[in-house]
Amino acid sequence: MSDDEGRDPLLERRVDAQEAGQRVDALVARWLDEPRAAAQRRLAAGEVTVGGAPVAKSHVVAVGARVRVARPAPAAPPPAPPPVPIRWRDAHLAVVAKPAGLVTHPGAGVAEGTLVEALQAQGVPLAPGEDPARPGIVHRLDRGTSGLLVVVSSEEARRGLTRLLAQRQVQRRYWALVDGVPRPPAATIDAPIARHPRKRTLFTTTAEGRPAVTRYEVEVDHGRAAELSVRLETGRTHQVRVHLSAVGHPVCADRVYGASPLGEALGLARPALHAAALAFAHPVTGEQVSLTEPLPADLQQARAALAGEAASEA
Repeated sequence: MSDDEGRDPLLERRVDAQEAGQRVDALVARWLDEPRAAAQRRLAAGEVTVGGAPVAKSHVVAVGARVRVARPAPAAPPPAPPPVPIRWRDAHLAVVAKPAGLVTHPGAGVAEGTLVEALQAQGVPLAPGEDPARPGIVHRLDRGTSGLLVVVSSEEARRGLTRLLAQRQVQRRYWALVDGVPRPPAATIDAPIARHPRKRTLFTTTAEGRPAVTRYEVEVDHGRAAELSVRLETGRTHQVRVHLSAVGHPVCADRVYGASPLGEALGLARPALHAAALAFAHPVTGEQVSLTEPLPADLQQARAALAGEAASEA
């Protein structure tokens, strides 16, 4: 008996005199009211047997033959994403180090393989919110951005952290490598941000947007690029990337917002942006939580390449 014989059948019937002499793929397609190509895929997958044995799609059936169509074998669940480093945790919240390339939560065409799934697989409790696809998520990082992110495990922490973010009491510092060197070397970018009127997955600065404030300071001048320390006062989607692009210094390798080929020349496969520091008063206990996260290897290598250029020119 084949493996299919052990499955609950989708269809099982005997070939009558009028059906005898026909190809099995044509009969299965008619019986199931589906395209012939779909029936042929079932045959190729071994889901169709005649007299208990798999047959080719061109098999001609005889009168009285028992044709059985098994239900498809259930698909194997996708593997959980690799574990995410947890830098701080208690019963109410956790601070994690999100790697670049990992989407924070399902959405925008990404249904699985997210940070939320990774944390659930690790046994980190995530407080449900209004959106069932985003448990535990109060703020987020872009897919290509690495670094520190807070997730909540209790409803009390959710309410409290949401309030702290709204009151601008969560200190967030990013490291960014940008095209060129901003002048002045330290400034505040106060420019409202809204969704782009034509490219709906992007954002842009516009007077009709929501208030957005970013402060930056040049830390290292590499000549054709600069390392910045960037602090957020607000938390709009793509805020750092949009604001730095708006002042003519897009994040290296962020071609979405106008970066030059420099980032790719430095070996970067994602925007050179990293959530490097996070500090806040715990929304439940009041404890001060303050963490820093070192640059991942790809950003360290890009920085080292620029420093090596500078040294060779000196």
